[in-house]
Amino acid sequence: MSVQDLGISLDTVWMLLAAMLVFFMQPGFALCEAGFTRSKNTANILFKNFVDFMIGSVLFWFVGFGFMFGSDGAGFIGMPNFGDLSFYHGDLPTEGFLMFETVFCATSATIVSGAMAERTKFSMYCIYSFFISLIIYPVEGHWTWGGGWLCNADAGSFMMDTFGAAFHDFAGSAIVHSVGGVLALVGAICLGPRLGKYRNGKSTAIPGHNLMAAALGVFILWFGWFGFNPGSQLAASGEVNRVAISHVFLTTNLAAVCGGLGTMFTSWIKYGKPSFSLTLNGILAGLVAITAGCDLVSPLGSAIIGLLAGIILVFSIEFIDTKLHIDDPVGASSVHGVCGIFGTLMTGLFALDGGAFYGGGFGFFGAQCFGILCIDLWAAVTGVILFWGIKKIAGLRVDKRIEEEGLDIYEHGESCYN
Repeated sequence: MSVQDLGISLDTVWMLLAAMLVFFMQPGFALCEAGFTRSKNTANILFKNFVDFMIGSVLFWFVGFGFMFGSDGAGFIGMPNFGDLSFYHGDLPTEGFLMFETVFCATSATIVSGAMAERTKFSMYCIYSFFISLIIYPVEGHWTWGGGWLCNADAGSFMMDTFGAAFHDFAGSAIVHSVGGVLALVGAICLGPRLGKYRNGKSTAIPGHNLMAAALGVFILWFGWFGFNPGSQLAASGEVNRVAISHVFLTTNLAAVCGGLGTMFTSWIKYGKPSFSLTLNGILAGLVAITAGCDLVSPLGSAIIGLLAGIILVFSIEFIDTKLHIDDPVGASSVHGVCGIFGTLMTGLFALDGGAFYGGGFGFFGAQCFGILCIDLWAAVTGVILFWGIKKIAGLRVDKRIEEEGLDIYEHGESCYN
C-alpha cells in the first residue's frame, strides 16, 4: 500500500467514525426531548427520533444527495440522483460521504420535533419530516456545502464581488441548526401552545418529567459533537489535518463549557438560583454557536462566543415564551435558531483570518450576515408553506382529549412507562 493510499484509508475511517458520532446524536436528541417533556408523551417523542432518521436516510440517498451535491449551473438546486451515486466524484468513497451527509440531514429534521412536542399528529410529523429531508435542507445545503452560490469563493462570483468573501459555515451553525431552529419556531407558531400553557396572559411552567434523561441526552449530544465539528474536516492524515481537527476539538469543547457557565451564572443572577435545565440548554447553545467558526476562531474566541451564547439563551427563551407566547417545550428555537444565527455572525468577527476583530474589515462579516439571512428566509418561507399547508389540508394538531391524556396511548397504543 502506498503512502497516498494509506492516507486516503485513514481519512475514510475518520469520516465514517465521525458519521457514527453524529448518528449517536440521535439518541441524545431523543433523551433530551423526552426528559424535557411529560411522561405521557415519551414513546411518541422517542418514536419520532427514529422516524425522521429512517425517512431522511431513504430520501437523502434517493434524491436529496443529488439535490444538494449535483451540478445545476445556476447554484440553486442540483439534479435528483434517484439512487445513482455515480454523478459524484470526490477524494473519498462516495458511499461513505453520503452516509456522513445523511446524518447531518437527519439532525436538521430532528431539531423541529422538540419545539412541536406533545401536540402534533404523528402522521403529520412524518409528512413534514419528509419535506424537510426532501427539499428544505438539500436546497440550502446546495447553496453552501454543495458548491452553490453562497460559498463560491471564485473570483467573479456574486459573493466575492459583493463582499470580497464567501459565506463560511464549517459544520452547520446556519446550514443545520439555524434552519432547524427557524422551522421549529414556525412549526410551534402554527401549532399553538399546549393546553394550559398560557393562563390569563401569563406563561405557566410545564416541567419535564425526567431531568436525568435530559442530562444524559446532553452528554450524548456533547460527545457526538466531537464528530459533528472535527469530522467536518473530512480528513485526518497529514500534519495540516491532524492540527485542524485537534484545534476544532478544543474550540468545540471550550464553547460548550463556557456556554453552560454563561447560562448557569445568568440564571443564578436573574432568578436567584442556578437552573439545571437551562444550563443543559446553555451547553448546547455554546456548541451550536461555535459550529460555524470552530475552524477559524482562536480558543479564546471560542470561549467568548460560547459564553455569550449561553447568556443570550436565557433571555431568548424567556422572550419567546413570556413575551411572544410561543410554546417551545425544549427551547429548540432559541438553542438552535437564535444561537445558530449568533454563532454564524460571530464567525465574521472572531475569525483569525479575515475577521473584523483581527483587522480583516467587515467584508467577511457582511458575507455572514447576507448568508444567514438568505438561508433562514428560505427556512421561514418554506416552513410557513409546509406547516400552514398541512394545518389547512389535514390538521397538524391532535384533538384536545388526546393531548390531555397523552399521545402515547392514542397515537401508538403503548406507553413508555407501564
